[in-house]
Amino acid sequence: MFSEVMHGLIARINQDNTTENLIQCNFRIGIVPAGSTDCVCYATMGINDPVTSALHVIVGDSQPMDVCSVHHYNTFLKYSVSLLGYGFYGDILTDSEKYRWMGPARYDFSGFKKFLSHHYYEGTISYLPAVGTLGSPRDKSRCKAGCFICFNSGEQLCKEKHRRSDINDNDFEGEWKYAKGKFLAINAACMSCACPRSPKGLSPAAHLADGTTDLIIVRKCSRLNFLRHLLRHTNKDDQFNLSFVEVHRVKKFKFTPKHLENESSDIKDAGKKIFDRICQDHSACCSTPVNSNWNCDGEILDHAEIEVRYGHYSSCHIY
Repeated sequence: MFSEVMHGLIARINQDNTTENLIQCNFRIGIVPAGSTDCVCYATMGINDPVTSALHVIVGDSQPMDVCSVHHYNTFLKYSVSLLGYGFYGDILTDSEKYRWMGPARYDFSGFKKFLSHHYYEGTISYLPAVGTLGSPRDKSRCKAGCFICFNSGEQLCKEKHRRSDINDNDFEGEWKYAKGKFLAINAACMSCACPRSPKGLSPAAHLADGTTDLIIVRKCSRLNFLRHLLRHTNKDDQFNLSFVEVHRVKKFKFTPKHLENESSDIKDAGKKIFDRICQDHSACCSTPVNSNWNCDGEILDHAEIEVRYGHYSSCHIY
């Protein structure tokens, strides 16, 4: 519901302007939690109690939030304010759609199934580190009302916009970095993504309005190690202190599945590509699916190859 309202307000004010800087939305969205995880409400207020939320609406409290945009090539797909998840979390959401009659329990059921299947996906992640910003994904800071990091990051973004008029965007952005291999999960958290089941969230030190996201990369590992990673979402242990887990604070990132990396290669490989695709599409030939889907704030994105842009979009205010 929150996502639909947010998309409607942004589209109304920006008139479907999805490529340039967004105009800040002066409307505020009040949330009284009644969902499965209440992630946005829990991450902004630290609790998902309806009475507390109603009181915040009454007294007029508000919290700015970053909005990112998701693109497939140059085609706009969706806005996001909380979680983008590929692999494990994308598979859970896709599978759970078949069990909507189970209610919220469908996520536990699908999560158990996907943990047992232990699918991994190959590809390349390219990302633009957030250079010059305050804080890091592992500094144990928590974003609260009047956050110093968010305030200073907002001022820095304004300075960047002025500098962009004098220099080339590519020169200003900095150096892109790459991660290639086999991944169990690729998650991008604009906020902590905390909820009652995970009080600290996927990225406890993520900030609500600093123009960045925390990119969490979980490489292929054993089921036991992956279980260790998942359990750390529910306790006080450092969930990033594992050899197969990486976390980066970024302003942009892209993901390209392996089977699309060589689309522009020599024509002599065309026959091999066709044969590989036939094999991948046939269940008897390949036990692991070639692609996952992206989980975008609880909605499924069918395109695996995406580009995500942060830091150049005005905040959305919520109660």
